Amino acid sequence: MIPAEQDDDVRAVPGHLADLARDEQTKGGVTVHLRPIRPDDAARLVEFHKGLSTRSVYRRFFFVHPSLSPAEVERFTHVDYVDRLAFVAVDDLRLVAVGRYERRSETTEAEVAFVVADEYQRDGIGTLLLEHLAEAAWRSGITTFVAETLAENRDMLGVFFDSGFPVTSTSESGTISVRFPIEPTDAYEAARASRHTRSERGAERGAERLDGPGPT
Repeated sequence: MIPAEQDDDVRAVPGHLADLARDEQTKGGVTVHLRPIRPDDAARLVEFHKGLSTRSVYRRFFFVHPSLSPAEVERFTHVDYVDRLAFVAVDDLRLVAVGRYERRSETTEAEVAFVVADEYQRDGIGTLLLEHLAEAAWRSGITTFVAETLAENRDMLGVFFDSGFPVTSTSESGTISVRFPIEPTDAYEAARASRHTRSERGAERGAERLDGPGPT
């Protein structure tokens, strides 16, 4: 992450979220930078969406949606950081994942959704986004996340059910609705710490392989 990009984070992120703009390690040891979305992410978001497979787009929107409209780009990149918030994961300035929540009007509940670039899937980035979104939402008075996902989307369901939050679900017509409180309980913190420990060990093993003795 280049210093100029980090400076932009500091200027753009409200004070109550500044500590959530930080580097994180995936399960495979890749370092990605997570931060709240900014208006100047518009072009990156358009390119990110264009690069998604049809399957990934369908899992996110529940219909074929090959490109974002200008109105969608405007809405998705302009958030109030309280009732509407999105985090992006960036790898070498490339946007590789987006997670967002939106509070239901006059409630303490928010709908949450994620999409990860195909080549970065199954590496824990969705879970990292959920952690950041839950922490930010809790600070803003949101107590519960709800989401809908296709029943065949086992990856996204795994993010929710393995989070450490007490998730409940209902099923109807091929769609799973989940609901869970996002209070950072001891059980959640323990699950989160365990995940991060495993990621750190994975990164160490990867570094050892790279630094190992070469051919003799």
